[in-house]
Formats: sequence, structure tokens, C-alpha cells
Amino acid sequence: MMLGVIAWLAVEVLRPMLPTGERLDPVGRAIAVGNLPLNMIASPDGEHLLVLLSGWRDQGIQVVGIASGNVEQFIPLPSSFLGLKFSPDGKTVYASGGNDDVIHLFNWTGGRLEGQRQLSLKRRADDKAGSHYPAGIALSADGRRLYAAENTGDALAVIDVPSGRVMQRFAAGHYPYGVAVAPDGAVYVSAWSGNSVSVFRPIHGELVASGAIEVGRHPSALLFNRSGSRLYATLAGVDRIAVIDPNARRVVRYLDDSSPRGPHEGSTPNALALSPDQSLLYVAEADNNAVAVFRGAALLGRIPVDWYPSALVAARDRLFVLNSKGAGTHPNPDGRQPPKNAPRDPVYTLAQINGSIRVIDLPLRDLGELTKRVARANNWTDAPARRAYPPFKHVLYIIKENRTYDQILGDMPQGDNDPSLVFFPRDVAANHHALADRFGLFDRFFTNAEVSSQGHMWSTAGYVTDYMEKVVHSLYADKRPAPDEEGEVEDASEGYLWTRAAQQHISMRNYGEFSTMNKEKTATRGIKPMLTQVTSPKYPSYDLSIPDQKRADVFIEEFEQYVRSGTLPSLMLMHLPNDHTAGGRAGRRTPSAYMADNDLALGRIVSAISKSRHWRDTVVFVLEDDAQDGPDHVDSHRSVLLVISAYNRPGVVHRFVNTTDVLATIEQIVGMRPFSQFDTYGRALADVFAAEADLTPYDAVTPGVPLDETNPAATPAAKASSALDLSKPDILDDDLFNRILWLAIKGETPYPGAQRATPLQLLEARP
Repeated sequence: MMLGVIAWLAVEVLRPMLPTGERLDPVGRAIAVGNLPLNMIASPDGEHLLVLLSGWRDQGIQVVGIASGNVEQFIPLPSSFLGLKFSPDGKTVYASGGNDDVIHLFNWTGGRLEGQRQLSLKRRADDKAGSHYPAGIALSADGRRLYAAENTGDALAVIDVPSGRVMQRFAAGHYPYGVAVAPDGAVYVSAWSGNSVSVFRPIHGELVASGAIEVGRHPSALLFNRSGSRLYATLAGVDRIAVIDPNARRVVRYLDDSSPRGPHEGSTPNALALSPDQSLLYVAEADNNAVAVFRGAALLGRIPVDWYPSALVAARDRLFVLNSKGAGTHPNPDGRQPPKNAPRDPVYTLAQINGSIRVIDLPLRDLGELTKRVARANNWTDAPARRAYPPFKHVLYIIKENRTYDQILGDMPQGDNDPSLVFFPRDVAANHHALADRFGLFDRFFTNAEVSSQGHMWSTAGYVTDYMEKVVHSLYADKRPAPDEEGEVEDASEGYLWTRAAQQHISMRNYGEFSTMNKEKTATRGIKPMLTQVTSPKYPSYDLSIPDQKRADVFIEEFEQYVRSGTLPSLMLMHLPNDHTAGGRAGRRTPSAYMADNDLALGRIVSAISKSRHWRDTVVFVLEDDAQDGPDHVDSHRSVLLVISAYNRPGVVHRFVNTTDVLATIEQIVGMRPFSQFDTYGRALADVFAAEADLTPYDAVTPGVPLDETNPAATPAAKASSALDLSKPDILDDDLFNRILWLAIKGETPYPGAQRATPLQLLEARP
């Protein structure tokens, strides 16, 4: 606990750059809260704040004393997501039980939660877990009816509170999210994966479906003004707030919440509050790390807060801002010794995401200066400049899987390294080391993402939606059903590299990214719209049974055909996944063999390009989608970046770079419009290239370990790996996978963050 407090204070003082490339410069008093808080309400007496946690490590309710600034009570729940309300009389608290398909009820007595019962949403006792998944909730004025948005059930459930019975259920669009009750008793429900707000009218004590109001892409939070004459709906993915006239059943205006000069993507408005006099609308801008202040249609300014604000409470003299990601990230080789049967490792990247509350005094003294602070923290004051690049005509963009900097390059003494954390030294990752030696060692590259579900989005779309940010912890903790792989609920409004390439007539080829193979593994197609038409049908998608040498063979064959025909695409996108490894799974290749395979494939690809006539006009960017599967002594997001061309030179590049900076560089080279504020205001890499080309070819290096070395059976690592699902990236337990990987490679060397326990002891202690 003391280490956590010290870490919090250190971050408060130093305020480093976030992995997203923004800095924090918040106002107000800070209160530390738990893992990924998503909602917050104030107690009727105004002395406490109740916070709902939906994290990978912890889910449940925290009671925070406003005066003390302390978490005074924590009620852990098996699953909790978004919904949190007081009854009209202030005596009962309701919380959505997420994957358990229940609503939790607690008595509120003397500033504490007491007692507990549940309202079940299940139709049958054997309903599959998460088939309803309550999200936003609301209550009728008399408190006898509870309205729950069934997020995965695409329905609104009407519950009779005294009996606990589900009285009615209505279709409410795809992924219903927020629920708001008008003064006349009408109920409104937003469709998080749709474009509308459904309306239900009360008639003779029951609700009747009354159509829907089209409002725009993916509405989420809803808020009525006191009179009920206006309903506000956040459209997080397009940086707008819809202002709805419920009587006219139409949107009367949109409030523009985008960043200056940026696309309409990247502010992420996702929560609302009105001042007590109803004159000001406060909007939580999750990705601006700010709260916007509107009067009518006018944006008056912004208030800087912590990372990813997601809930607001406005009182007469104070504004309370809940920030889902809090004060930022930190290294992950250290931490406390977990107790026996600890369910979640506190140093895993998702476990590090602790929230905060900012307590801001009202009225605001200088909103103009606060607005300038937000602009500086988000890089908006740096006008995008025309960059000068070498005469590049072609980009190869390679995305790999989940490694940290220290795991692969931690044995290179010229960089900021920790050799004790190296998993894959030079004899295993020979080409990674040789390429860094020749073309530059980037020891300050950070992935925007925590995990792969975000990482591939950041890498190809420059943005992650509020849907993915809010559900990813539960998905990775096996507390939420996975979304439809080919659906669009998680898709960014501005699209992906391939949609933008099609819009701008930029030639493109895709090798395995967002792709799947047929059952015979003979043909590959894209799983996103428009992707199949540019996807190589011969290049295998993610499948750990297929060596990366096969992937290199397919690419090199196509590359040579393109060279002969003079039709090499401007942009080539590649997923090269086998550095993910299969842990200690018996019969599968060892982690070192997987990495050596991945490494040699990379070396062969670069070698083929360097020995062609396109060496002088091609640049290769290689990065990991995220850094979740291992430790790093600088930050849990620090990872591997290689920038390879005839214009790159040896030496350490010790400047901040992140995923969207690389994406911005690619966009500028191929002439593509940016996607979000992150690549619009990114720190492109034009400064890392020399003026003259060195056309010396690169010769691939053969790693010093066999590529076909397999894991033995009947080892602790093999036993622990047997239950892992390796069919897709990151649908396994990544905390467990990290421990297995450490055990398979490092043996009984103490595991980071648990100095008194070996990996085997930690595995045996897991429930």
C-alpha cells in the first residue's frame, strides 16, 4: 500500500508524458481511487462520492469521503459495469452487475453501504453469463420501477423493484448504454452501436415503445435538463453532443466538441453534467483529459483534469471529475508481494490503471488560462508543419505482438536498459539487434495501447473508441462476452488505413492484419469492410502453428512480382505475430524458437527490400501493437520500434515516440489524411532520416537457436500452459501467460514485482 501511495505522489509531482503523447496539467484536489472507475454519484447529503469500478483487477463500489479524500469503504463485486444510482428517497443504492446479469441493491446508512440483494435479469436459470449485461440504469420518480439497459441483450428491462420481477422487456437498439427518465415518465435509451435513442412512453402504469430519434453515430451518455425540454446525448466517436427536443422528437443542434483544426475524432465526449442553475453544460472529454464548458451552443473553454475523465458531478461550489485512468502509467518490474491466492497481479499493465477524482472549486477563476493549459498539454499549440522526408514512395508497416523494450533490447548497453529483464537476447533476436545497431536504437518508444484489442486499433486507425476503452478490462478478465469479430461497435468513425487509402486512391496491400483464414488454412480474407479486396489471400493470418518463415516467403514472392511489374503499392501493412509465442505449451515451439522464427522472418523481409531497386525509396516501420506481455523498467507501455531505410543511421534515438507518431509519419509519407487528434498533432519522425542514402544491402542474420525447438512435456510451464487458448491474440489470461513465459525462459529467477516468490510459487498460489 505504501509503495502505491509513493508511486501516486511521484506521478503527481513529475507529470510525465502519457503513452498517448499528451501531458497532464490538472487543476483541483486529487483523490486516488481504484482500477478503471467508470461512474460516480454523490450521496444525498453531499458528503460522499460512490465510485463504480470496472477494472481488470477490481470490480465493485468504493465509497469516498469528500472531506477526508479517502476511500472509506470498498464493496467488491464479481462483475460491475457502468450503472450506479441512488433511489429517489436516498436510502438505496443500485449498481449494475455486468456479466452476472443482475442489479445489486444496497442500503445506504450512515455513509456506508450495508446489506445486499439482487434483482436478476435472467429469463432462465441456465442463461449464459453476460447474455443481458446491465449497463446504464434509471428509476421511476416513485422508485418502484428500475430501467436497465441490457448492453449485450439489445434490450431495455423494466423491473418491479418490490417484487424483483422483470415486468417488461423491449428492443432498444444495438448495445444499449445510457438510460434517462423524463419528468413525464418517458424513458430514453441510447444505442451505443447504433445511431438512435429509443423512446418508451408510460401508459396506464406500463411502458409502450414509441419509436426512436436518430441522433448520430454511437450515442452513449444521456442527460435531461430539469424541465425535460432538452435531452443531451454524447456522440463520443464524432466529437459531438446532440441536443434533442424530446417533444419534437428531433435533434435541434449539435455542439462541436472537436479539437482545434483536428478531425471530428479524438476528444471523446462521454459524460455530462449541468450546473445547478442549468446555465452551463459540463462535458467530460475522455481523450482531451479535460472538461468542456458550454453555455448554449458556445464552447466557453476547457478545464484540465487527469487521464480519461468519464463521469461528472456538478454541485453549487464544486465540480467532481472522475478520471478512469488517473495519473498515468509507470514501470512494471517492481511491485508488492501478492498474498496467497491473489487473483490479479498488481504489476500487469491493466492492473496499473488506477483512477482519480479531481475536486474543482467553482466558480472557475480563469477559464481562459485553463483552456490554454489544455491546449498545451494536448500539443494543440504546435501548428502542424510540412515535413521534409527523403524521396520515399513506399512504406512497409509491420505490426508484431506484445513485447516490451527490455524483453528484446534490454541487453543493448547503449540504450536505457535493464539486462535482468531480457527474454530474447542477441543470439535469439539476432536481426532485431543488428537492425537496431545499423538503423538506430529507439529507447523511448511507447505503445498508445495497454493490450492488443486496443493496440491494433491505435496502430491502424489512430484512435480507440470509448466502447473499447470501457470494456477491454472486463473482456480481458473474462467478465464480458466478446463482441462480434466482424461487427463495427469498436470501429472508429474515421475508419482504418485501408478505408482511408481507398478514399484517397492510395495503393495498398495487406498481409494478415485484421484477417482470418478458411478452415483449410488455404486462403485469407479481411474481417473488416473493404479489407479483403487489398488482402493477400496467401499470407497466413494469426495462427501460431504456422511459422513466420511462411509469411516471409509469401511476402517476398509478392514483393518480387511487384518489383518486376513496377507496381509496388505505396503502403504495405503486415501482421508478423509469432513473437507472441505459445508460452510453455508442450509440443509447441519454445518461446525462444518462436522469437527466432519471428526475428529471421523480419531479417529476410528487410534483406529482400534492401537488395531491390526499391531500397532507395522504401521505408520500413516495425513496432509491437502493445507491450502487455512482460516487464519494463521505464514504463509498462515502452516497446520496440525499428525504423529501417537507406536514410537511417546508427545511434540511440532518445526522444519520445509513440504508435500514433509512427502512424502520422506514414500518413505524411504516403499523403494520407490523419484520423484523429492523436496523429494530427503527433511528433512525426522526419528528423530521424539522413540527407543522403546508404544503399548497402542488409544481410539477414541467422539466430543462434533452432527454429523448431519444442517445449518438453510434464514441466510446470507446460502444465500451466495447457489451458491457454492460443487461437487468437490475447483471448488468454495474459497475467498467467506472463508468468508462464517468465518461468519457461527465466526458470526460478524471482518474478518482477514479487521479489520473495519464484514464478512456480506464484503459479501454484493462483486459485
